[in-house]
Amino acid sequence: MSQTSQQKLLLLSASREGQTDYLEHVLPMMDVFLPSEVKEILFIPYAGFAMGYDAYEAKVSQALQPIKRKVVSIHQFDDPVKAVENAQAIAIGGGNTFYLLKQLYDNELIDAIRKKVNAGTPYMGWSAGSNMAGLTICTTNDMPIVQPRSFNALALVPFQINPHYTDYQPPNHNGETRAERIYEYTRANPHRYVVGIPEGTALERQGNQLFLRGAKDGLIFRDGEGIKSIKADSNISWLL
Repeated sequence: MSQTSQQKLLLLSASREGQTDYLEHVLPMMDVFLPSEVKEILFIPYAGFAMGYDAYEAKVSQALQPIKRKVVSIHQFDDPVKAVENAQAIAIGGGNTFYLLKQLYDNELIDAIRKKVNAGTPYMGWSAGSNMAGLTICTTNDMPIVQPRSFNALALVPFQINPHYTDYQPPNHNGETRAERIYEYTRANPHRYVVGIPEGTALERQGNQLFLRGAKDGLIFRDGEGIKSIKADSNISWLL
């Protein structure tokens, strides 16, 4: 069995869709994704440093009450690596992707999380937490920039992820569109795919199978191949 054939990933574009409450729109998806034996989720709040870790833990804990899963934040543990090793499931929340990755490196958690998830422990992420599952964080939307040890991320999937993907261009705005920015990345990195997932969608990986979940189409970018549309709920395992 290959190292990644046991992976269980749910990579959500965002914590909200439209005017929904926090994580409300993804609760049914999470409930189906998480095995019934998972009663407790280890939450990694580092991306939400501006909010404060206690407040972030409380926010996620309250949001997940309808699916009856206990949420415990990693900052409550003296040994974060041990907390990962003992986790029933892992969730990484949104916020600042750069600060999140810096903290994962500073706490020596990159290898620990990768090893744990590759062994079959369910992993959920939203926004920055989904970015973290890609090869690098170089297609994040975030600023300000905090310098992590490396831009290399967890590499739970062999491509780049762009959460909150949108084609919207504000009137009279003269900056680059999201598609133009991703195009620049693919020109600089012609060997890599970038998957854009709109709010309300998610990537779900079950071993060697990968699906786009949700009611909206996604997009795939690669230099020389143009932009390909991914139909909602389609199988995109060819990306693995």
